[in-house]
Amino acid sequence: MMETLSPAPAIDLVALKQKQQATWSAGDYAVIGTTLQIVGETLCEALDLRAKERVLDVAAGNGNATLAAARRWCDVVSTDYVGALLERGQARASAEGLAVQFTEADAENLPYADGSFDVVLSTFGVMFTPNQERAANELARVCRPGGKIGLANWTPPGFIGELFKLIGRYVPPPAGVKSAALWGTEDRLRELFGESIATLETSRKNFVFRYRTPQHWLDTFRTYYGPMQKAFGAVDAAQQEALAADLLRLVRQFNRANDGAMVVPGEYLEAVIKVR
Repeated sequence: MMETLSPAPAIDLVALKQKQQATWSAGDYAVIGTTLQIVGETLCEALDLRAKERVLDVAAGNGNATLAAARRWCDVVSTDYVGALLERGQARASAEGLAVQFTEADAENLPYADGSFDVVLSTFGVMFTPNQERAANELARVCRPGGKIGLANWTPPGFIGELFKLIGRYVPPPAGVKSAALWGTEDRLRELFGESIATLETSRKNFVFRYRTPQHWLDTFRTYYGPMQKAFGAVDAAQQEALAADLLRLVRQFNRANDGAMVVPGEYLEAVIKVR
């Protein structure tokens, strides 16, 4: 007798998004995010931004790519679904005298008309959306034909990709949810953006995590990085100790410093899509 396979349970994307929003609101991601500024600068150079271009930064966090684009005299709108992060970005922009519009918005439901922007950016942001297809469609929709989409996404085999795999062994992700790190592969980007792509250029780069010691990194991330803070909070004391040991072991695998410091390359995929 042939066994009948039960259909996979439907994913409650609304509930998942609420949970993710709470995760990214935990801690203080801005402490981590500010260190990633060079990625926003590098991405803006790859896009060859021009003054007065209309730029949208999606899932902008505390504004790394936002500030980089504004420094190049673009007209920038910075969006995220965590209002506290936008406030941090706004404080940074004000300190530099940069004119930026900050708006709370969902990457999967952007409040802008078709073709509103010349350039759409996201650095380590949109890759974490629950509904990847919808998010990609939104990025393409609000970018004008002939415009560009610029992305920086962690790769599956890189340090952060391995970090999320490790955390997933202690706190498994919901069944059926695609890995965020898939955005760090050219194949997945071609699947997501499909016929919207006129050209796609990708380059593998490294952001180097530099901390006083591996323990300093762990303490910082455990305190300020929402996903890690939530992971430690979801397990008992014994598992917390094991998770900490595994995280330090992961750092040792990637660490290129031999003086007690932490110097860890974190691979990411830089992508520039010209929109059809």
